[in-house]
Amino acid sequence: MKVLVTGGTGVVGKASVDRLLAAGHRVRLLSRHAEDDARQWPEGVEPHTGDVTSDDGVRGAAEGCDAVLHVVGIVAESPPAVTFQAVNVDGTRRMAREAKRAGARRFVYVSSLGVDGGESDYHRSKFAGEAAVREEDPPGWLIVRPGNVYGPGDEVISTLLKMVRTMPAIPLVGLGDQPFQPVWHEDLGEALARAVINPEPVRQALELAGPEVTSTREILERLEALTDMHPVHLPVPELLTKLGARAAETVGLDLPIKEDQVTMLVEGNLIPPGKPNALTDVFGVEPLSLDAGLRKLVDALPEALPSDGTGKLERQSYWADIRGSRMSADEIFDMLRREFYTLPPEGLAKVGVEPGSPLILDEGETLTLALPMRGHIQVRVAEARNRVVTLLTVEGHPLSGAIRLMVEEREGGIIRFEIRSFTRASNLMDLVGMRTAGYLAQKANWRAVVAKVVERSGGEPVDGVNDETGFLEEEDARGVEKWVDELVVGLRRAEAPALGDGA
Repeated sequence: MKVLVTGGTGVVGKASVDRLLAAGHRVRLLSRHAEDDARQWPEGVEPHTGDVTSDDGVRGAAEGCDAVLHVVGIVAESPPAVTFQAVNVDGTRRMAREAKRAGARRFVYVSSLGVDGGESDYHRSKFAGEAAVREEDPPGWLIVRPGNVYGPGDEVISTLLKMVRTMPAIPLVGLGDQPFQPVWHEDLGEALARAVINPEPVRQALELAGPEVTSTREILERLEALTDMHPVHLPVPELLTKLGARAAETVGLDLPIKEDQVTMLVEGNLIPPGKPNALTDVFGVEPLSLDAGLRKLVDALPEALPSDGTGKLERQSYWADIRGSRMSADEIFDMLRREFYTLPPEGLAKVGVEPGSPLILDEGETLTLALPMRGHIQVRVAEARNRVVTLLTVEGHPLSGAIRLMVEEREGGIIRFEIRSFTRASNLMDLVGMRTAGYLAQKANWRAVVAKVVERSGGEPVDGVNDETGFLEEEDARGVEKWVDELVVGLRRAEAPALGDGA
């Protein structure tokens, strides 16, 4: 069957598309940048450029589709264009109408656990979206209410993970004991794929959550054990947390938690005892345990790309031309991949600092580093071939960009080893830090790594260790951004499931 999916690039949507493809179904992806978004799947995904906030943006999107999975929604507003009313309510009504017009036999709407009694603006908007589905009455409609979803880049547990790694102290709402029942994104994706494929049940709302009830404090403790980081917990009264979040939003500060999210946290987010959990009881999904999901999450946060950063794109180069090396260029490259963790100088960076963290530069691996005054940060190996290793920074890193380690044969038996980075500060606070002590530490670290490679080679640097720094012009910066985007697409395509036999 062919399924129209909205919101297919978010944490929930991508997992759903993956499972639909694995089950042998084809997907039409509706998004504002559908052509680019669909490239992360090598086959089975057809792009349809559109936007749920206008009639023109959804017209014809479901034509020829057997089912519609409506995932798109927002948890925070960016007025005037992106509001709860425009996206969560009116956008849902448009998609229900479009499914009905196109003759789709199934319409599945992803709502939220707790909407029927929630006081947050978000919950009210999702509940109004449910009402819109009932009013439009598309064939085979089903409402699914998942609990808090966690996966790479989610807005709650992934945020807590970054805070554990990088902050000396973490504020808690109250005692941090508010209960919630998180569900791993791939388990939810499997449930939604089954909901779309199967014709039953219909015309009802199902509650769905993970297998365990937990709390913010307990999640922090589990993440601390996984990362071997132990920040101080600072309880903050619920009212003060709300007032602080409201004040920050008023002046435009981007805090990890919004006032609406505080409201939802205080209300709790779990299936009441005795009520069925559709994840297992209806869709028959065998859920991942919370411990297993958190272990997967610690190495799965999304890349922080150059286009995500702040300020001008900076290019830094550190290199040495090696004469008389006892190692060939290929041997130096192999040494670099296998022994990279031994190259940074003590006190400036340490590789492999978390339990079980990889040490070797293999494609697809995520390495965890400790930086002074910063905590733990990560880089992902996007490529490791042809004497080039490219590392992409991961969310939580003070920089957003790419770092290349290159070994090159030159005339006269010279071998050049070079480290080249293309980065922006991840945010305004990091922009200040990286322009002062952060920049000096970074420069000292990479110069020391180059010197260590020269030493390991057994040769001598022709002109010592060199470095060069400058900012790229806009056109050159766009070229780098496009190159890094292609690397990320390559990683996604390599991870994407093969199209199943049922297509």
